[in-house]
Amino acid sequence: MKSICRNIYSLARKSAGLTQEQAAELLSISVRSLADYESGKTIPHDDIVCNMIVNYNSLALAYLHLKNSTEVGRKYLPEINTTGLAQSVLRLHKEIDDLKTVNSDMLEIACDNKVDHHETKKWQYVKKEVNDIAGAALSLMFTS
Repeated sequence: MKSICRNIYSLARKSAGLTQEQAAELLSISVRSLADYESGKTIPHDDIVCNMIVNYNSLALAYLHLKNSTEVGRKYLPEINTTGLAQSVLRLHKEIDDLKTVNSDMLEIACDNKVDHHETKKWQYVKKEVNDIAGAALSLMFTS
């Protein structure tokens, strides 16, 4: 958790081209508090993160904060990767192609509006592919 927090808060600040001193002033917090957030010593409250998102112009920070600092986020939000535009586009296309391979199973299972016992394994795989495409779409949305 510590290295993740250091990465998301520090990287967002640095991507905005701000020093810790400049960011702390914009956020109306002490440099020490900001350093603690960036080192993972403490997790910022939502109001601080909202200010970071606005001042750093980083919607990805909103997602990453929820994903990494809450149990709900860690458990249920799909993984995203914002390393580059080309990689994000290619991943989304790959996931779209993967979803096409389970499309007939998805439609067949959904036709009667329920997942029968013998369809459970296929349905779990469909849900995995949908989760993968959701993560790929979010990655593309948050790539600068």
